[in-house]
Amino acid sequence: MMNKITFDLISIFPDYFAPLKLSLIGKAEENGLVEIKIHDLRDQAHGVHKSVDDTPYGGGAGMVMSPEPWGAAIDQVLASSDATTHELIVLTPAGEKLTQVVAAELATKEHLIFACGRYEGIDHRVTEHYRTVPGVRVRELSIGDYVLGGGEVATLVTMEAVIRLIPGVLGNPDSLVEESHSLPENVVEYPNYTKPASWRGLEVPEVLLSGNHALIKKWRTEQAQTRTRKLGEQTGE
Repeated sequence: MMNKITFDLISIFPDYFAPLKLSLIGKAEENGLVEIKIHDLRDQAHGVHKSVDDTPYGGGAGMVMSPEPWGAAIDQVLASSDATTHELIVLTPAGEKLTQVVAAELATKEHLIFACGRYEGIDHRVTEHYRTVPGVRVRELSIGDYVLGGGEVATLVTMEAVIRLIPGVLGNPDSLVEESHSLPENVVEYPNYTKPASWRGLEVPEVLLSGNHALIKKWRTEQAQTRTRKLGEQTGE
């Protein structure tokens, strides 16, 4: 029997994750391929205002998320898990880039914990501490070179990339092979067309209507290479 992957999401905005009930991820959970648990960080905060942040040592703009509620929340998640190994994923602009390779690796894990920071981020001692905890691997991830309001959006992106790679999630697993970033040398995917053959004066390339699979494969390879080259010219890579 295939092992189920558990996702624990910690955030001060748990309602942000409502879209996880939709589309592929929602079906994956319904089919028992994944289990998703959402935790409100403020449940671990004290005081009338349930504050989870404070001013930064050394001065500077913004607020930093306090280590106490994060430690309590992560400890609680770890204590309630039956997994033997845990991936603690901290979404931060300073993290390694999320790639298809990273997503594929995470899709093989048994337990992923997502720490969704806000403001100027989470007190660095949180990641320092959990790097020393047996069975926990801390992974700081970034989805791109830009700044978001918090880690929730980045978590949704990462989970989408990971969950669709879990065996049984996609109806046709062969579609994964031809996707951009899954092709050799990170070549982007060729353009796709469907019916009708003519739309607003634009025609589907004749080769795709020929039924000649060898020519179609050749055309698609050339188109993918051309698109990759143009993308490289645009981005300077």
